[in-house]
Amino acid sequence: MIRVLVADDDVLVRAAVRAILATDGGIEVVAEAADGHQAVEQVRAHHPEVALVDIRMPRLDGLSAADEIATVAPATKVVMLTTFGQDDYIARALGGGAAGFLLKASDPRELITAVHAVADGAAFLSPLIAHRVIRDYRAAGASTTRARQRIAALTERERRVLALLGAGHSNSEIAGALHIVEGTVKAHVSSILDKLNARNRVQAAILAYEAGLT
Repeated sequence: MIRVLVADDDVLVRAAVRAILATDGGIEVVAEAADGHQAVEQVRAHHPEVALVDIRMPRLDGLSAADEIATVAPATKVVMLTTFGQDDYIARALGGGAAGFLLKASDPRELITAVHAVADGAAFLSPLIAHRVIRDYRAAGASTTRARQRIAALTERERRVLALLGAGHSNSEIAGALHIVEGTVKAHVSSILDKLNARNRVQAAILAYEAGLT
């Protein structure tokens, strides 16, 4: 059972998210929060596997809350809930510890997919957000040549892991594809993030895309 926290200052949004997640027997909403401070405290109290956190909330915004959650409960994976027109927030979140980015207007099935993906160790970007992020990286001067230079430090096995990570596969799926145990995949991912100076799997996935691995 995947334990989930839903943090949003709009009670109707929280109710809608809870209703959608209730359709999946493998997901349980264990707590709700109406602001960033509450989100951090609820994570401390309930230790959910996944926290769905609105970017804009009173008292403490979602980005700051995500940073605190990463400190007090690093095992909790944070998925940021966003709306269109928040590109600057998406860029800031990408530099933090968020494991996923999801549009509030997404298909309900996408929400459930995101929860399962990040709980299983994968990163998740809503397709429309992924398009924006990649567009912005290109506009900022990201290049295939530069990306390939960065991944040159990886071993052949690490490049294969990165390619699968970039394609959105979870640790267990990567383990199955490469016929290795999941613990070995986790060790490879940690090494990849360290060598690439990437803060999270999302940054590594984008680099894999830029390098032409996916």
